[in-house]
Amino acid sequence: MYIRQQAGERIILVIDRNVVSELLTMEACIPLMENVLSDLSAGQAEQQLRSVVPVRQGGLMGLMPAYLASQEVVGAKLISVFPHNHNRGLPSHQGVIALFDAENGAINAIVDGRNVTAIRTAAVSAAATKLLAREDSRVLALIGTGEQARTHLEALLLVRPIKHVRIWSPNLEHATRFQKEMGAKYAELTIEISAAAQQAVAEADIICTLTSSTTPVLQGEWIPEGAHINAVGACRAPDRELATGVVRQAKLYVDRYESAVNEAGDYLIPLQEGAIGSDHIIGEIGQVLLGRAPGRASDKDVTLFKSLGLAVEDLAVASYLHEQAKLQGKGITIAI
Repeated sequence: MYIRQQAGERIILVIDRNVVSELLTMEACIPLMENVLSDLSAGQAEQQLRSVVPVRQGGLMGLMPAYLASQEVVGAKLISVFPHNHNRGLPSHQGVIALFDAENGAINAIVDGRNVTAIRTAAVSAAATKLLAREDSRVLALIGTGEQARTHLEALLLVRPIKHVRIWSPNLEHATRFQKEMGAKYAELTIEISAAAQQAVAEADIICTLTSSTTPVLQGEWIPEGAHINAVGACRAPDRELATGVVRQAKLYVDRYESAVNEAGDYLIPLQEGAIGSDHIIGEIGQVLLGRAPGRASDKDVTLFKSLGLAVEDLAVASYLHEQAKLQGKGITIAI
């Protein structure tokens, strides 16, 4: 819907969840994430640590600002995270991204954040997996069977020849639903429900932890030689999905060093325990993409990517969606 602009008004584009789903494919998002992570590590993008306000009901509200110099856009994602929403049939992550013109400060678009978060998070894991997982990786373990498990399966199928998927969830009903839905979507895959997380990862080439847990769901002695791990779920300093033994044995990579040393409990807790040193982080994924940090050195390496989710990722997607929506006549225009 389009409206006539009045004097002094600013026309902005509202891009809702349905339009995000229509315009943002995983195939397009993976290179978007590779480019923006490279820009961030090269100093061509800026972002601040997220500002978080806790909410009594067990949730939090976060503000994530960023600036992309190459695209001349600035903005922020405003997001709520309520982990217990799964018990209410609601998404745990909800929010919007506000996109501004970096030349004049005018607001250009408001983008629904839920699907952006789901897709770009998996796309970043896929970018890390392309760099760090063995090229012949065929067995994928998904710890958690929610929205992120669905998008991670889609993303990782684009970058590695996955044939077998083993899933575990503390909720058998959720796991069964995932198996049914994804089995219908990807008939070529074998998708098995495991009775325990240890069983799911026993022969895995790639492991993704995608839970709302604040305590470890993965133990070091369970990890097969040569596996790659994408740790996605825990995003606060007191929380972690990985036991200390997992992190100690792995070659650790992050999305942003500053974020990891302030927010990643999966790194900070082993550091506080003295199990690892401050030099345990090998590099940012952007640095590996730029050739400034080494990747996997051996098929026997256990590699670990700790994902926290970055404002620059959201802003890059919002900028892409804004351009695509204008080209295709999608979204709703409003005057403010």
